[in-house]
Amino acid sequence: MATLLDNRDGKQSGAPRHPEKAHRPDTPVLRKPAWIRVKAPASAGYAGTASIVRGNRLHTVCEEAGCPNIGECWEKKHATMMIMGDTCTRACAFCNVKTGIPGALDAAEPENVARAVATLGLNHVVVTSVDRDDLEDGGAAHFAATIRAIRAAAPATTIEVLTPDFLKKGARPLETVIAAKPDVFNHNLETVPGLYLTIRPGARYFHSLRLLQRAKELDPTVFTKSGIMVGLGEKRNEVLQLMDDLRSADVDFLTIGQYLQPTRKHAAVDRFVEPAEFDSYKAHAYAKGFLMVASSPLTRSSYLAGDDFAKLKAARLAKAADNALHNAS
Repeated sequence: MATLLDNRDGKQSGAPRHPEKAHRPDTPVLRKPAWIRVKAPASAGYAGTASIVRGNRLHTVCEEAGCPNIGECWEKKHATMMIMGDTCTRACAFCNVKTGIPGALDAAEPENVARAVATLGLNHVVVTSVDRDDLEDGGAAHFAATIRAIRAAAPATTIEVLTPDFLKKGARPLETVIAAKPDVFNHNLETVPGLYLTIRPGARYFHSLRLLQRAKELDPTVFTKSGIMVGLGEKRNEVLQLMDDLRSADVDFLTIGQYLQPTRKHAAVDRFVEPAEFDSYKAHAYAKGFLMVASSPLTRSSYLAGDDFAKLKAARLAKAADNALHNAS
């Protein structure tokens, strides 16, 4: 279980990682079932990826959010880059990323990310960020600069961005990101609308939904993607309604994973959803028209993202061929 102290380097620094949560009462911790447990990372490949990340002074969401898949992904040199620092201006009840007042943007970061992507030899990279409500554009220009730097350093690499919601920043930030031509635009809804007040209080469900819809309107060729966690107290019919909302926004790819509680100060796990229920959600999502669905207890937004991107492209081509055949008949 992660600590509330900032110990990303393996040491207790004494600084509160989540100062806004420090005085909250502890929430209960449920025992994890066998299907959610993973081994601690210890491979040479993991160490190699860590060395490249450290050498380029980068942050990754794999570490900052305590992803359970870090050992598997880093062994394969798949790291999700987290730009704009390690400190988020929001304090979502589910998230283990450090919160507080962030520092200035690092102008060298886009080039450092690009160098790491090229060194790792990634076919597909996911670039995400902390929320930067303190910036006029929410960090959109920094996202665009990072996309351009990766294109220059690793032109064969496909790029997926997982952005904040740019709430109250106007239309320009999203336009800036989409104009940089990412291959996938991802923004997570995280949970059903009825839980936003307690789980994602700084965000607005319908704003996030509209952001995804607008991304596809700005560039119909971009793949759009969103993800949610289950096990927070949502009802099945709420998840199915959320799927319909995403399809109305023409979202291509849905990810569904189990919420895991980072500390006793974070939102409690309501229940551990069994694998069979994830399979059922996947079947319903495909029936509703998503091109790609990843649904399992350990699914995360960037987990196996490269493999899934190849499947996503193939699904779009297959759908286009089916439509052409139907129109010709």
